[in-house]
Amino acid sequence: MKKITLQIHCKDQSGIIATVTNFIANNNGNIVYIDQHVDREQDIFFMRLESEFTSFSMEAFKLNFKTELAERFNMKWRIYNDEEKPKMALFVSKYDHCLYDLLGRYNSGELNLQIPFIISNHNTLKPIADSFNIPFYHIPVTKDTKAEAEAQQLKLCDAHGIDFIVLARYMQIVSSKIINKFPNKVINIHHSFLPAFVGAKPYHSAYKRGVKIIGATSHYVTEELDAGPIIEQDVERISHTYTIEDLIAKGRDLERVVLANAIKLHIKRKVMVFNNKTVIFS
Repeated sequence: MKKITLQIHCKDQSGIIATVTNFIANNNGNIVYIDQHVDREQDIFFMRLESEFTSFSMEAFKLNFKTELAERFNMKWRIYNDEEKPKMALFVSKYDHCLYDLLGRYNSGELNLQIPFIISNHNTLKPIADSFNIPFYHIPVTKDTKAEAEAQQLKLCDAHGIDFIVLARYMQIVSSKIINKFPNKVINIHHSFLPAFVGAKPYHSAYKRGVKIIGATSHYVTEELDAGPIIEQDVERISHTYTIEDLIAKGRDLERVVLANAIKLHIKRKVMVFNNKTVIFS
């Protein structure tokens, strides 16, 4: 049994759902999940559909779907083979809490993906990678060597067929070279409830502001700092008794969960991006 996931978006118009479901049925497919959303403000239709097939040719399906449906409705669409585990590259610096959490989930089978390697601009976390038997590459980054470092990173990604990148508290700004190579495929965790408190020290800013909640945000990386499409967020209530150290400790718990959930949504193909916003299917 072959299982696929189909994502579609196009201008909202009559007959899309019926045409797509009939196409699946006529190609001997069984729909096991379907959901859709219409953005009334922009008049855009979004659909996510999972189907199973006893007999299936990816190339034939793509060709027939394009000529019979996509061109007719002027669709933007993507199809994924659910049997293929996406390959995730992990970028880290010195903070270990997100790395430990992700590797623990990966080791237990909670994350249905592959991690070919971990990249860091420091050697600090190499022992963690070694303990999980994952190759670790130390690629230092300075202002003068940033372009060369990113070229090495992209070379590794190409060599291993990386599908997406996760910045698990990677304390460097990635350039357009990486962003353009992996559009909406570079996931960051920001230690703040965006759009509040962007930048490097949001917990300190939150403490000074006297906030009553703190949060964490996972988003796709764009060239505008901390302004990419948001995948997942969560918050925690705090009080005036909290010190900055308390905020950081509480925030790290949020960061772990929010980043892991964002990765799950991404690898399950439940995220669709349009005009720097996301549609997140259940």
